[in-house]
Amino acid sequence: MLPVEVDEYVVWDMLSEPRMAPYLDDAAGNKGAALGLYEWSARTSSAAFEVVGHLEVLLRNAIDRCLRQHFREDQCGIPWFLLPTPGGEHVADAVAAVRERLRPQRKETRHQIIAGLSFGFWSGLLGTRYEELWRDCLHQVFPNSSGKRKQVAVAVERVRKFRNRLAHHDSTINVDVLFEIRQIFELAAYIDVNAARWLERCSEVMALYALRPVTVADTVVVPAKNAWPLYEACNAYLCQPGRAFRPIERVAFYADREVKFEIPAVLHRRDNVEWTPEEATRLRTSDDRFDRKIAEVIDASVTTWADGRYQVFLLTGPGHPDHRRLGAVLPHLGTGRGSAFVQRQRYVSLHSLETAATTADL
Repeated sequence: MLPVEVDEYVVWDMLSEPRMAPYLDDAAGNKGAALGLYEWSARTSSAAFEVVGHLEVLLRNAIDRCLRQHFREDQCGIPWFLLPTPGGEHVADAVAAVRERLRPQRKETRHQIIAGLSFGFWSGLLGTRYEELWRDCLHQVFPNSSGKRKQVAVAVERVRKFRNRLAHHDSTINVDVLFEIRQIFELAAYIDVNAARWLERCSEVMALYALRPVTVADTVVVPAKNAWPLYEACNAYLCQPGRAFRPIERVAFYADREVKFEIPAVLHRRDNVEWTPEEATRLRTSDDRFDRKIAEVIDASVTTWADGRYQVFLLTGPGHPDHRRLGAVLPHLGTGRGSAFVQRQRYVSLHSLETAATTADL
């Protein structure tokens, strides 16, 4: 079959200029390339949504199974979701809404009610109002987690937000899809390692993501007054939890009005890490080398970085085969208020860093 010719400009107008603007920016103004990027984003989002869907089924069934046993549903004959649940009216209200929707369709069965409850419902059961329920039984749903409700709740909430972004057909070109998918695999492993492996095996996201037709800047430049000394001490970068980044391969540091010459590659990224000596002690005994490295970073920085939670990037150092070093620092010559090269974060390519003389060349 011969390929069908498409008038890309007609399609472009139907999709709308505002929707296509981010793709056009990444494609350097080439509408044909932007349309290809749009198609790739849609295919990648579809594959990612499939993974989220599988995770949602695993999560709700695991929680349902746990609560069914905890409330001795088989003995009393009443579904747990129709019994008073410690924590408030959240369960009763959500279940009533689903039953009302199913009743006219004559589908008001236990199975259909469970399937009809939203991802937000299940994530809500891991909130602070259900701390008692967590201690009584819900912690058993996640035997491979740390056992802390907040860790699991944050992980589930991250997946929920990613799910909503996919469901609303938002652009994913500025989302590190592979990082989000890895977070889903990690959450699945909290429930069951085999389930996580199955998700990885059936997912097509990795293969589709590699087919991106237009490459983008691969390095994030971050303001580094405090971050640069930390990197020099332990090859890591810290920032606030939940902070979003585009897909990146490297981090560059801007401090003292210059981009530093070390351009490390990202070895591992982890969000919402508890920054306390107790957590360092726990991680230090892990079989996972990244856990042990994060413990070292906590030990090295706990006196200068306040207790709390951080997002952590473990980075390469000089001598690592993926590490890059510029011939010299890149000075920033701009002056005046608001003239700093980077305020929050800025994306550039490694090639531009290696060929620039000052930040004006980037």
